[in-house]
Amino acid sequence: MSLDAWREVRLGDLVAIKHGWPFKSELFGADLTGKPIVVSIGNFRYTGGFRFDSTQIKEYRGEYPAEFVLDPGDVLIVMTCQTPGGEILGIPARVPNDGRTYLHNQRMGKVVLKRPDLVDSDFLYWVFLGPEFNNELVASASGTKILHTAPGRIEAFKFRLPPVNEQRAVARLLRALDDKIELNRNLNQTLEALGRAVFKSWFVDFDPTVARTAGLTPYGMKAEIARRFPDRFVESELGPIPSGWRVSRIGRELTTKLGGTPARDQPQYWVDGTIPWVNSGEVNCFRITKPSQYITREGLENSATKLIPAHTTVLAITGATLGQVSILEIDSCVNQSVVGILPSETLSTPFIYFWVRENIEQLLALQTGAAHQHINKNDANELPLLVPELEVTRTFSRFAGPLFDRIRANCFEEDTLATLRDLLLPQLLSGEISLNQVEKLVEQAV
Repeated sequence: MSLDAWREVRLGDLVAIKHGWPFKSELFGADLTGKPIVVSIGNFRYTGGFRFDSTQIKEYRGEYPAEFVLDPGDVLIVMTCQTPGGEILGIPARVPNDGRTYLHNQRMGKVVLKRPDLVDSDFLYWVFLGPEFNNELVASASGTKILHTAPGRIEAFKFRLPPVNEQRAVARLLRALDDKIELNRNLNQTLEALGRAVFKSWFVDFDPTVARTAGLTPYGMKAEIARRFPDRFVESELGPIPSGWRVSRIGRELTTKLGGTPARDQPQYWVDGTIPWVNSGEVNCFRITKPSQYITREGLENSATKLIPAHTTVLAITGATLGQVSILEIDSCVNQSVVGILPSETLSTPFIYFWVRENIEQLLALQTGAAHQHINKNDANELPLLVPELEVTRTFSRFAGPLFDRIRANCFEEDTLATLRDLLLPQLLSGEISLNQVEKLVEQAV
């Protein structure tokens, strides 16, 4: 990669940034009926790309100008960030080709290519993910608590541009890492869906017991496993449940822990910390594999926070993440907006995780507060918990445990690949490192 052929360019000479349309919120609908979907900033990943599979999406039920219908492959970039650090300003995402219609909402810019002879759109995507782009947008943004950028400020960004063939080579290299990360994410979604389907069949719909009460062998189940399920139902506070099973409470059967936050005005609680600490925002993650921050031993001992072991199911009980459920994959402390539900010898992490997810609406019905809705630890403790016979829960654990182990390994591999991508990105964009130096490294990684 010869730097002699690189030249400084102004983004606005290569592309135009187009404003979105102010769709009326009263015409949004959460039920998906096949109508167009309005893209929101909440649908973006902080690392680039959309996360429609794990965020709320809304349809639009009104009229709108046809020019704001997005095409597959269109790139949108975020123009508003609700945190003073501006971490998501300029983050890009490509409109997927999944058969659905997406609409270009306000507060995000559509990238319209003006000079395809000079710049490759895939290369530009990585420029938008580079730290220099974000830093400039944050520096020129208006607002304090909520930062705003504008098409003119975005188009004013200047950067060094290699020849088109080198742009394409860089984009292919980084895309290979991204594709592997996405492959892991998709595999994890499939593995979790498989585990959840079996859990729902056994412990929500009671399919094996329904079959046995009719004198049948449960479909697709070995006879030796089927015999572990009861062949009749009994009444309970949850309605009919398999005979021999019982209804208890989360807090009676399992250990729960509420977190806390060391005082922010005590630097000795935070500076040079080595103990992982997670805030409630991390519960949005599919799995929690890294901390929000680190605290010191002194911070742990002088606050309400507690060290919670890996494989704990965590539940966000307040704020924007209220009702989100995840699994802690590292030993970590948590803040006061997170309740940890630890597994026991008889009830495994997969069972607890799926049970809480299946019953989250029951918990959310207990939320209180006006400006800040919340539930509390006692609400989680009092959540009814179905306790099957031990042989059945052990059978489920033998099935779901390997699925969760594979998910865990994929998540940590995803972190490693993302770290490699983020390390290479600024060096490739600046020409500090050559393609030849990293191609074999990337090939081994993916």
